[in-house]
Amino acid sequence: MATASLAMLALFLFILSLSALKSYWYIGSGVTATNTISVQGSGEEYAVPDTAIFSVTVIETAKDVKSAQDAATKKGNDILAYLKGQEIDEKDIQTTDYNISPQYEYRQTGCTPTEVTATMSSSASYSCPSGKQVLTGYQVSETFTVKVRKTDKAGDILAGVGSKGASQVSGLTFTVDNPDAIEAKAREKAIEDAKKKAEVLAKDLGVGLVRIVGFNENGNGRVYYSKAMSFDSAAGGVAPQAAPAIATGQNKYTSDISITYEIR
Repeated sequence: MATASLAMLALFLFILSLSALKSYWYIGSGVTATNTISVQGSGEEYAVPDTAIFSVTVIETAKDVKSAQDAATKKGNDILAYLKGQEIDEKDIQTTDYNISPQYEYRQTGCTPTEVTATMSSSASYSCPSGKQVLTGYQVSETFTVKVRKTDKAGDILAGVGSKGASQVSGLTFTVDNPDAIEAKAREKAIEDAKKKAEVLAKDLGVGLVRIVGFNENGNGRVYYSKAMSFDSAAGGVAPQAAPAIATGQNKYTSDISITYEIR
């Protein structure tokens, strides 16, 4: 009787140990892969931009701060009113910089005439032993960043803000407002690329792929195509009188990944 009980206990323990080992193997808890290969994959996805972003700046200079601020505020308000009239939401217009700076001019002082030569007594030069910075006024600048969600209207809006007194318009860039789905497609292509490379490499090496033991994504590279378009009326430039032709093109999204496989 005792012998039978011991045999049954031994069988039970054996089955329990076998079950634990089987679970241990498939779950992989605590299992360190000793034989591995790593492969890299890359993927690209393209999308037509649905949002245009640009910056517009007003710059005003006056003898005192208040006068400069009043002039800059008036132009800024005119531009904001124009943008809202073009169905641009308030949340898509943001003040990104406001600056007040004194303006100085270097002036020489203590200048006295000096005879050049005895034979040229009518000619004289001026000796200015010193100089100083003189405050001439104040400059106020305000910059807005604007999102245009109807890219076909971007050219008209660029021309419009120029006509409303903008001193500078720059940084026109086209983006996709919600790129997550596009980035996911690029990642899927990168993973598929890596899997195919792993299958070919395993076949060449005469080994089998067991499981994935490591994954790394080197970030999603977003390639934005922007237009080098700007004007600076404060520096003597002229704002465009007609709407410039704008071509949105496509944006490229890339994903680079690395997968490590256990092999046997």
